[in-house]
Amino acid sequence: MDHDDLHHWSKRAADWAHDYHATLRDRPVRAPLTPGATASQIAPAPPEDAENMEEIFADFARIIPGGLTHWQHPRFFAYFPANASPASMLAEQLANAIAAQGMLWQTSPAVTELEQVMIRWLAQALGLPEHFTGTIHDSATTATLSAVLTMREQALDWAGLQQGLSAHPRLRLYASAETHSSVDKAARIAGIGQENLVKIPTNATLSMKPGALAGAIAADRAAGFLPVGVILCAGGTSVGAFDRIADCIAVAKTAGLPVHVDAAWAGSAMICPEFRDLWLGVDGADSIVFNPHKWLGAQFDCAVQFLADPGPQIRTLGLRPTYLETAGREEITNFNEWTVPLGRRFRALKLWFTLRAYGLSGLRTRIRNHVEWARQARDALAQLPGVTIITEPSLSLFTFALGSDAETESLLTRINDDGRIYLTQIRHAGRYVIRVQVGQFDCTEADVMTIPQVVAELM
Repeated sequence: MDHDDLHHWSKRAADWAHDYHATLRDRPVRAPLTPGATASQIAPAPPEDAENMEEIFADFARIIPGGLTHWQHPRFFAYFPANASPASMLAEQLANAIAAQGMLWQTSPAVTELEQVMIRWLAQALGLPEHFTGTIHDSATTATLSAVLTMREQALDWAGLQQGLSAHPRLRLYASAETHSSVDKAARIAGIGQENLVKIPTNATLSMKPGALAGAIAADRAAGFLPVGVILCAGGTSVGAFDRIADCIAVAKTAGLPVHVDAAWAGSAMICPEFRDLWLGVDGADSIVFNPHKWLGAQFDCAVQFLADPGPQIRTLGLRPTYLETAGREEITNFNEWTVPLGRRFRALKLWFTLRAYGLSGLRTRIRNHVEWARQARDALAQLPGVTIITEPSLSLFTFALGSDAETESLLTRINDDGRIYLTQIRHAGRYVIRVQVGQFDCTEADVMTIPQVVAELM
């Protein structure tokens, strides 16, 4: 296959993609869960000789779509969305064609400079102060790991990078139980350890108790441990919990600890000024992460980390051997020094296309609709006999259950096997509950109101 062939097949792929999206509502949201069904249709060994692209494409169309969970389906209400607006898809096609490696400014100046501008655009869109800068990671997991590694090194005066952790006091990191599992993973990978991730008690609204945070930090210091930082939750994955950001940041700053705010899902909603009270005080954070690929329509992967001061993170993660130097440009921005991987994709392009193609007003309308439609679905479900709303909507996320765990689990199985909608489950306060999250880019009010309709039919 050469570039002339690519020209032809790119058009065929675009036609296929158009038909795929046009028919998504006719497909079950989730593929039947039959392990090995896809693998059994693929040759067990690679071909020795080149195969005809007509045959390759035909096999793709025959095998792959039927084995997918369709994340762009307008009735995908599971997890959080991984949205891909049409404008973002177009930008990704161009980024794939360019195939730039943006590890350094000199390897692709436009890649670095467009990323810098997009960070400024997004900070303005979210109402963040001008002192925030930042970078684009693959996911919030990497952004949080970068923040935790930086917290660790600040606490150790950067000795851990050279000496390791064995000669230092036991490190302690603080978060609530509502934070995402990526925080646990970061504590493990950073060498802090799961046992040293201190989960602070929450109040009735599932917000971290500032007094409990202060007490835990003081107790650890008295025990000879070394606190390194605090991670706050702005829209938790389970039920959308928000910590009291301003109060908790005040505690952390009094204790001399840096703060990272995980707003991976809910951060997108902050383009709407009326929702910003939910993370009031976030301007005092040292690090904030949010995922435009969850709710703003930028195709996965695209996680933005804002930094009040990038210096500590660059000092922690930066490594510049001679072959990565840019002659005569000592102070140039090389974004590989802001994160874990050396290699970097051209992620800023899809942000540029998406923000321009829909505008902040268009994106705000989508988010406001999702929040309102989730409330309407919640009200309709609450009218069904036997259904209990367990957690009220946090933005566009709420949960419900039937009388017992067994009944709830059985209902969820029937819902997902039915295929018209896709929901997932969590355990909340010891109870098995069904989780509803509205946020797919192309969903309509009618799609969302399919949720109570399907539940009523299958109960």
